[in-house]
Amino acid sequence: MDSEDDMLDANDSADDDFYSGGEAGLGGSDDGDADYDFADHDSDDSAELLSHRQQQNYSILSEADIQQRQEDDINRVSTVLSISKSEACVLLRNYNWSVSKVHDEWFADEEHVRKVVGFLEKLIEMPNDRELTCGICFENCPRTSMSAAACGHPFCSACWRGYISTSINDGPGCLMLRCPDPSCTAAVGQDMINSLADDEDREKYGRYLRRSYIEDNRKTKWCPAPGCEYAVEFVMGSGSYDVNCNCSYGFCWNCTEEAHRPVDCATVSKWILKNSAESENMNWILANSKPCPKCKRPIEKNQGCMHITCTPPCKFEFCWLCLGPWSEHGERTGGFYACNRYEAARQEGAYDESERRREMAKNSLERYTHYYERWAANQSSRQKALGDLLSLQNDKLEKLSDIQSQPESQLKFIIEAWLQIVECRRVLKWTYAYGFYLPEHEHAKRQFFEYLQGEAESGLERLHQCAEKELQVYLEAESPSKDFNDFRTKLAGLTSVTRNYFENLVRALETGLNDVGPSTSHGTCSKSATSKSLGGKSKSGKSRASSTSSKTGGSSRGVDESNIWTCDQCTYANPRSARNCQACNNQHR
Repeated sequence: MDSEDDMLDANDSADDDFYSGGEAGLGGSDDGDADYDFADHDSDDSAELLSHRQQQNYSILSEADIQQRQEDDINRVSTVLSISKSEACVLLRNYNWSVSKVHDEWFADEEHVRKVVGFLEKLIEMPNDRELTCGICFENCPRTSMSAAACGHPFCSACWRGYISTSINDGPGCLMLRCPDPSCTAAVGQDMINSLADDEDREKYGRYLRRSYIEDNRKTKWCPAPGCEYAVEFVMGSGSYDVNCNCSYGFCWNCTEEAHRPVDCATVSKWILKNSAESENMNWILANSKPCPKCKRPIEKNQGCMHITCTPPCKFEFCWLCLGPWSEHGERTGGFYACNRYEAARQEGAYDESERRREMAKNSLERYTHYYERWAANQSSRQKALGDLLSLQNDKLEKLSDIQSQPESQLKFIIEAWLQIVECRRVLKWTYAYGFYLPEHEHAKRQFFEYLQGEAESGLERLHQCAEKELQVYLEAESPSKDFNDFRTKLAGLTSVTRNYFENLVRALETGLNDVGPSTSHGTCSKSATSKSLGGKSKSGKSRASSTSSKTGGSSRGVDESNIWTCDQCTYANPRSARNCQACNNQHR
């Protein structure tokens, strides 16, 4: 059985292997494990991965786009089925705007479809009399002022307007409007709405129709951001569920919560529920208070002696330790700061269960607080970064362009860096929810996850500091700086390195760190990787690309340290033959 030091060293070896890639990457992986390479390289695999990342599997629809697509679908159905546009609209509305489903159902059983949606086989004309009786107000009106649906039931214009207006004001149910006659199921189409309703009702009906096109269609959803009027059409079964709307809000297509990779939707749902539920309040009360022996109201003691007096109207006086009446306490029981009765009962085990419950509640609360505070802190940092980005775009970029005598088009690398900071803050925030639900008994995965999370935080802080504090120097300069191009190279390099690390971190967590199993404690952790890495130092003080060996196998797991050099600017590990850093193009000294 390996010693504890051996196990720790083996885990460090596995960490280094994950971070930088090992020798297996040079000759290819035969075990089919997931590729967790955290590098920026030019292999065919990475090119394919980059193409996959950049593939956008959704399209953003404005109100004009929605209306155009809706009209196109209506025209298509109208042409194929040889029916009016108003009837085509009713058909599509009944079948959730699915053109293919309308065609399938219509050609399979036209008679059944007509019955379901309220289409009559033949148009029935109103009686050809000079005056007709309205079926609602029962007034006799000239035939010219009467209207009827395809069923021929006549109603006066005033009653039609009232009927339509009431239905529209009742909500989207007006889209399924039928003839006012109680015994009739004939559909009332948009053509009658447009001819009989007033302008306000027509506009409201049109909004309901556009909303139904998005809300009843499985392929489309509204952006959930407050006040946003864009919709999203999503291609199912391709890529991730992350969507970035034109309003700058990112959300998950599957659950419509904020974009939350690498955490799945079920975990996000549990986390949000936990943050809003009363369970943690009860844990806090259980861990930090005791109930009054008389009225059972929870009481928190944060200082002072053991003599407690409950608040009015109870006013019961008791001992904090044993919860007995204070009238039975005094010098003989230990005075104001001790209780002999409590100590004696405690030694007999009388308070074991109560203390155990309090301790469990306290530990649970402390663990939740640890993860929640860091989750909230990264959310706050992300909001601040968004504010800084907006300030940069609106004001500071133009100022920097004037000071450094460079066009704004050549300063886009700064915007890209801040966009990456915002995205990384979001990812880092959700890793804390991931960590909270990571099983306690999986020690190897937890240790590995915490190490990767720490590395991600360190890398992001380097990028954030460069984009914020170092940029400030050039904003405060009075003339063009000679080393501004060096700053450009450094910031662009850090942006690239951080992006690659976080993208691969997300991939690793989404697969559940499957390569880290029970065997990791013995120092074996197989991963497919390449020779290029992020560089830097591991917890054991070794270079991440340095040679590490398994305690059990003894084989080399990394690249020989003599064959790489680490960039002083962005910490990227480069092959010895490279003269410039392959991440930030910094020249090797």
